[in-house]
Amino acid sequence: MPAKILIDADACPKTVLSIATRICDEFLLELWTVASFEHNISSQRHIVVGNAAQEADIQIMNLTRRGDIVITQDWGLAAIILSKGAGAISPWGKIFRESTIDFMLEEREMKARHRRAGGRTRGPRKRTIEDDLRFEAQLRKLIEEMNNKPGGCP
Repeated sequence: MPAKILIDADACPKTVLSIATRICDEFLLELWTVASFEHNISSQRHIVVGNAAQEADIQIMNLTRRGDIVITQDWGLAAIILSKGAGAISPWGKIFRESTIDFMLEEREMKARHRRAGGRTRGPRKRTIEDDLRFEAQLRKLIEEMNNKPGGCP
């Protein structure tokens, strides 16, 4: 069983926080949230950080242990989390995998170069109930995978 679930709460939809809270209660897991002081997060184990770049990510990296699960939209943070033997999932239900994270980081860099050159990329679409259902199903799947892996590594 994962020791805890950590949420990169700076850009986390409220419905995802609610789903994660309910699932943590169900599985008797600790839920930690980390966000800058600019966000109003209600959580038993909430850590407030400053609003400097990457401050929440650094705190999450420091708190994460092998077997934990981190909910984040940040592909770079997800890569670091995976290297620590923890699991990572996006609020959209995308389970980050060691086998695909390098490709995702390369894609992110290509899009960033495109934007720096004046190009535009699409933002995320409006969140739907189906997105919440997908996230919940995938989080449950990741918890199950972590339970069945030696050392809790996905």
